[in-house]
Amino acid sequence: MRIRHPRVGLAVGLIFAASSALAANGIDVTRGQDAMVFGNCVPSLMVENKSAETIDYLQVDVVVALENGQERTVELKSAYREGVLYPIGPGGKATLKQHLDTSKGLGVGCGDLKTRRVVRTICEAEGGRSCASSVSVQP
Repeated sequence: MRIRHPRVGLAVGLIFAASSALAANGIDVTRGQDAMVFGNCVPSLMVENKSAETIDYLQVDVVVALENGQERTVELKSAYREGVLYPIGPGGKATLKQHLDTSKGLGVGCGDLKTRRVVRTICEAEGGRSCASSVSVQP
């Protein structure tokens, strides 16, 4: 029979707890529901701010591949960049949306979207500085 030292178990537990805490302190972005707006599919993303900082602005640019082989870029934003901000506080949730009044719609139905990939993420915290927390995106 092998006897372990009680401090080894404690050390392993502390390492696991620390790594779990670090993973939980980021900004998680996951796929939201697609919606038809004015005859265009409008994708969305859901944000969960697990960090300790307030996010003033978050934008994720997603390239969608269409059924016909074309690709289009969609900017999904937490707010209008030049307008009123909608801060996402620690523990808060929000939806990133495409603003059809400032960007061109996809021009296809939601069934025509085949794949998605992230090409750019912009995260600004209070005061216009870059977010210190990591942003994880699953489009």
